[in-house]
Order: sequence, then structure tokens, then C-alpha cells
Amino acid sequence: MLKAILVCVVVTVAASVASGGDDVLKQAVMFYASFDTDLMPDVGVGPIKTRYGDPKDPKTFIFEDGFSKKVYKIAKSGVVGGCLDAKGVLKDRGRFFYPVKGNLAFKKGGWGGACSMWINMDPQALKLPFCDPVQITQKGANNGGIWFDFNDSKPRDLRMGVFPAVPEGKTGAKESDINAPMVWVRRVAFRSGEWRHVVLSWDNFDTGKPNAIATLYIDGRKIGDVKDRAIAMDWDVDQAGIYTAVGYTGLLDEMACFRRALTADEVTMLYRTPGLLQSLKRK
Repeated sequence: MLKAILVCVVVTVAASVASGGDDVLKQAVMFYASFDTDLMPDVGVGPIKTRYGDPKDPKTFIFEDGFSKKVYKIAKSGVVGGCLDAKGVLKDRGRFFYPVKGNLAFKKGGWGGACSMWINMDPQALKLPFCDPVQITQKGANNGGIWFDFNDSKPRDLRMGVFPAVPEGKTGAKESDINAPMVWVRRVAFRSGEWRHVVLSWDNFDTGKPNAIATLYIDGRKIGDVKDRAIAMDWDVDQAGIYTAVGYTGLLDEMACFRRALTADEVTMLYRTPGLLQSLKRK
């Protein structure tokens, strides 16, 4: 009888700890898009806008309200409920985005965050040389950018990049540099029909000190990190965007951004319980 009581107590305590962990994790959510019925966030702010490159001047961008409903649809076959279904790619380097302001805790002097999502796609079937399921930036991927992408190698690699802002008149690091702030997964073996969980987590950005860290997780497992560097996004937060499904074709679901870096245990919770944040859905 005593053994049974002890087992019951252990199970009860474990469940309580897990529940508390769920609550703490949910409180850290700043942005959450379930994609169950539409592209608007359940937690966080809009509006959704689309950015195009000006075909007459590659350095100029054209912004439009909304997004292409012909390219971006809602499918019923999400990892939980519905999901974003990217049917194709936009012309002129087009990509839709949510604002950084109100959806991430960016702060000059030091900040952290994380981005989590589920993807279901075939990297080898992508239509463009490069594809970023998420790219958070103001000026570009290599100039104050947090992202993961699939590159143009055959078969493709998956890469996380956290490139600091480049001062005016200076040249930033190239992705080919051996010391570029990146984590690589060579010859990534994702397949259409399989849901994969990806998390980017970072801390101590914009501190001015070489103490930044950014970690890539796939399916709950730590892949690698960039650390012991001074990494500053240096955004004008009113101009920065969470660019989503850039050059991406496939399914994307349960996208969330957090006001702080996540622990390894929190990443595991998100992976093991795909619908963990569904209680945050707007009514």
C-alpha cells in the first residue's frame, strides 16, 4: 500500500510540475499563429503586409497591405487543426510579414527570444534556390537577421543564421565565411508528409558584449549554437518584420514567438505536445 501511495505522489508531483511548466511557457508567448482558420495571429499584433522588390531597382522595396490569398491558403491537415499551405512563391522576391513591434521583445541594451514552428515539406522540391521558413530582419538576412533556411546545394542543407547588423560603410560576414554566425545541418533529410519541429532560441543580443548565444533545435534535439559573440540586430523596430514562408512551398503550422529564450525542457514540451499552445487561440 505504501509503495502505491508513493507512486501516486510521484505521478501527482510530476503532473503538477508539467502543468506549471506549461503555464510559464504560455506566459512567455508574444506571438502565436495557429493557422487553424486564417493567417492572423491568435496572440500578438498585425497587420499582415507583403514586401516586393522593385523590378526597376533591386535596392528598393514596395510594400502592400495584406497577402496573396491565391498563394497562401489554410489546409485542414495541420499538425494540430488547420495549417498554412504555401502553394507557390511570389514574384519579385515577394514575402509576407508580421511586424516585430509588439511581437518580439527587442530592446537595445539586451534582449532574448525564440521562434518555434512545425513544417511539412520537401527541401528538394522547393522552387527557388533559397527558402526561409522564417526570416526576422529589417534590412536583410545578412544585416541584422535571425533566420533558418534551406540553401541551394544539392541535396539541400538547413542553416540557422544570426547575422549582426552591419555598420554603415562596412562589409558584413558572408555565409561562406568559416566563422559566419551559423549552424548547419548538411544534406537535411526532411520529406513531404512528415511534420518536423524547428526552434530558434537566442539571448543577450544587442548588449554590446561578446555574450550572445543562439541555439537551433530540431524535433526537440539541440543541433548546435552560435555563442560568445557580440550580436546586435540594431533594428528600427517600426521597420522590422517577421517574414514568413519566404520562397517556401509546403505546410507550416503552430508558429510562435517568445519574449525570452527557451530552455531545452521547454523546447521538448513543444515538440512532444504539438497542440500545447492551442488554449491561446482567440475566441
